[in-house]
Amino acid sequence: MDSAPAPFVPPAPSPRTVPPNLLKMFWIVYNNPIELWGEPSYTLPYVYVRPGIGGPLLVANDPSLIRHILVEKQKSFKLARVRQLVLKPILDDGLLTAENPVWKRSRKAMAPVFTPRHINGFADAMLRKTHEFADRYDRRSGSFDVAQDMTELTFEILAETLFSGQIAGDPQEFGEKVEHLFETVARVDPFDILHFPEWVPRYSRVRGRRTLQYFFNIVRETVDMRKAMMEKGKEVPDDFLTLLLSLEGPEGLSRKEIDDNVITFFGAGYETTARALGWTLYLLAKAPHERAKVEEEVRRVTSSVSNPAQWIDAMPYTRACFEEAMRLYPPAPTLSREAVEDTEWQGVTITKGTQAMIMPWTLHRHREFWEQPDAFMPSRFLPGNREQIEKYQYLPFGAGPRICIGASFALQEAMIALGVLLSRFRFDMAEGAPEPWPVQKLTTQPKGGLHMVATRL
Repeated sequence: MDSAPAPFVPPAPSPRTVPPNLLKMFWIVYNNPIELWGEPSYTLPYVYVRPGIGGPLLVANDPSLIRHILVEKQKSFKLARVRQLVLKPILDDGLLTAENPVWKRSRKAMAPVFTPRHINGFADAMLRKTHEFADRYDRRSGSFDVAQDMTELTFEILAETLFSGQIAGDPQEFGEKVEHLFETVARVDPFDILHFPEWVPRYSRVRGRRTLQYFFNIVRETVDMRKAMMEKGKEVPDDFLTLLLSLEGPEGLSRKEIDDNVITFFGAGYETTARALGWTLYLLAKAPHERAKVEEEVRRVTSSVSNPAQWIDAMPYTRACFEEAMRLYPPAPTLSREAVEDTEWQGVTITKGTQAMIMPWTLHRHREFWEQPDAFMPSRFLPGNREQIEKYQYLPFGAGPRICIGASFALQEAMIALGVLLSRFRFDMAEGAPEPWPVQKLTTQPKGGLHMVATRL
């Protein structure tokens, strides 16, 4: 007889049954866009509103429609205007926001860093930095915000692996500045939706200018520091930053493009993984039955498999929990494109100017594609089940030519981090801690943090 308890259903906005009025819609978009979507977005293959506010709007859920937009007809779509208004001031010509030909040149230049050989070579550094981080929990008492802690951990891993520890600035201050950046600059403004001219000030972005300048200064100091070493003939690490600087020149990358990509990897390279790790620890704390399986697996693997690069294959249950956390709380809850010409999909004409929204948030909870879509059920990602999930049904790292270049890096980092942390500590929610509420601020963040306690195993 199966004695497993019912799966845990974590907090999330319920699909709307009545559309909000215009003022309410603007308030939702500004504060938490994932609260906007109605029942059709969770049940239908697509929702096409024409005309919509700011132009035609297509919400794409059908995997074949997503493939049409991101792969088959990807040249018929560009990065959406609203997305660029939010991200361009921060990342400019970095990999997430650049378009052809700058994007092609940058993607090709960075690809060698993220080959399996290079990523496996980062494993020992990831392991060392996680153990150093975990040692701090031995010296702590009481509760702490795991969401904040995971941003510190992933920042330190990123600094060590891609920049050899040579980053200007303090990790804790950096994490606090990122939080403020997401509160101000990195959010959709109602003026963006209404197509106000770009010269019209957006209040939140005005508030974030000083924080944005902080990041620009950190990047400039970091790059200048490494460049000075290279110009003086000093020995420099063979890492991501050295590779970028070696490509500077008329046939490669400009100094500005190098700076833009450094700030892109500062942001995208650690924030997304940090959020996924935090949500994983929360979900396991609320599902002790699943946590027990993970703890047994990580104890066995970390004590018997000496090469941490092999943990990702040796810990299928832990990986399944992490992937399920990214399904329920996708690090990037929205992917958006804009049609630059008319295209046809299964008799539907997607007209030029349509804002095509591909939302992992609704896609990952779609009633037609998932059994008990709101429940935490890691078994759906175990070998034998994982293969039944359609390629464009689950998009934690995007898809198509612009799929996240660091996806393998992030998965290896996550498995090493979880392997170390969960073999040494048991994480539980702190007594009286509020349940976290998911909020979209570029990434899916827990409002109020994740207040937990760690007990030595």
